[in-house]
Amino acid sequence: MVIAILAIAVSLVTLALPDAEAGRLEEEGVRLGALLEMARAEARVSGATVRWVPRRDDQPATDADGVPLQFRFVGLPSTLKLPTRWLDPRIRAEVIGNSSVVLGPEAILPAQRILLSLEDRRLELASDGLGPFAVAAAASAPP
Repeated sequence: MVIAILAIAVSLVTLALPDAEAGRLEEEGVRLGALLEMARAEARVSGATVRWVPRRDDQPATDADGVPLQFRFVGLPSTLKLPTRWLDPRIRAEVIGNSSVVLGPEAILPAQRILLSLEDRRLELASDGLGPFAVAAAASAPP
């Protein structure tokens, strides 16, 4: 009887534990959303055209200075040093329908979506062009 109760308790605890990869992906999504909004605000203030560009598999993994590069912000002042790497190097990003995300300087932008992936998990960030980038679809495994 005691063993059966322990087995049930262990199975319930296992089911209640959060998925670590989904948590990492969610963290990266929130972080990227904040970075995109920071760059978007800078584009509006400076009047510069700013784009966010994820690294494609056929591009070098480092910039000219040898710094690891997994994404970049194009058009920002050199004094503004935004990250160019994911917290988890296994993260992959794809801009849906384009090769980059336009962040300004216009106040109204086209609707844009970014698909982040980690292993078999997916998370989508989206903006309707007026509002900030936010998680549009929760992390999930493909069917």
